[in-house]
Amino acid sequence: MKINTPLVSAIIIFLNEERFLLEAIESVSDQSYDKWELLLVDDGSTDASGDIAREWAEKNPGKVRYLTHEGRRNRGMSASRNLGVRNATGKYIAYLDGDDVWLANKLEEQVAILESHPEAVMVCGPLLEWHSWNPEMKGIRRDRIYGAGPTGDHPFADTIVDPPNLLSLFLRDEEFIPAAALMRRNAIERIGGAEEDFRGSYEDAVTFVKLCRTEKVMVSSSCWYKYRIHPNSCERRAAKLGESQQNRIRYLRWVEGYLIERGCEDDEVWRALRMSLLYSRHAILGNLFSGKPLTSGTARDSLKLLVRRMLPESFYDKLFVLAQKSRDVRFIRK
Repeated sequence: MKINTPLVSAIIIFLNEERFLLEAIESVSDQSYDKWELLLVDDGSTDASGDIAREWAEKNPGKVRYLTHEGRRNRGMSASRNLGVRNATGKYIAYLDGDDVWLANKLEEQVAILESHPEAVMVCGPLLEWHSWNPEMKGIRRDRIYGAGPTGDHPFADTIVDPPNLLSLFLRDEEFIPAAALMRRNAIERIGGAEEDFRGSYEDAVTFVKLCRTEKVMVSSSCWYKYRIHPNSCERRAAKLGESQQNRIRYLRWVEGYLIERGCEDDEVWRALRMSLLYSRHAILGNLFSGKPLTSGTARDSLKLLVRRMLPESFYDKLFVLAQKSRDVRFIRK
């Protein structure tokens, strides 16, 4: 039996990641699947991370390439990923941020999945929320898997999901935004790549909105990706500045415009979007009905879950209408 070993283009984008970049690169180099090329995309770094990347490219010609934007400008994550895709030659694309790490079996297992399921354009899995890299966090925060983990907390775990069901799911609960993905390059090109005009938080999510609206996706329960938690990450900086809620609303507004432009008529997608907008603009309401754990104890958690199960979907619709009348939510479906 012939074993297919298609080329994977691994794309690491980075901006001033001298502290972590080497570990990210080595996690690609150490893959059990060795048919890969690595594109290191420098998004205007001013520290030593560019030197680290150039050194790897010089030592591994034909295997590793170093790329920058014209004039070494900072153009954002989406533009950097698009630069990598334009220079990629592999059948598959896999993204890795410069401060994160792949597990050694990621490419081997993901390539096997997509080669066995030609109807799927992407395979994704859960992330390991990685605190233990930092000795100072020992005993304070535990690593945890979130998303489609082995605990079975994902309704589509280990299945191929028809569009746009996965989109509806992660619009309702951002914990299920696809992650650790391996994608067919022609699918990324078909959707026009990442949105370069959308910068900041949720750039990854915007790409997955475009992909999951029309394409089949394999959701795995296997974990292949360590998502490093540190105070200088994009999301942690936004949280510290109190911008997380505003960033999510901006992302959901983008989704709204995109769905209108594309003529989306799926009722479940629109319901998920308007509920997310409602929750995002009303933090207390979102905390009550989100289904996520509360810090005040298990009794309150249980009460919250009970209320959510007892209330009909029409209740959420009425809440939305009331909020819309008060002009707190400006969502309009055309």
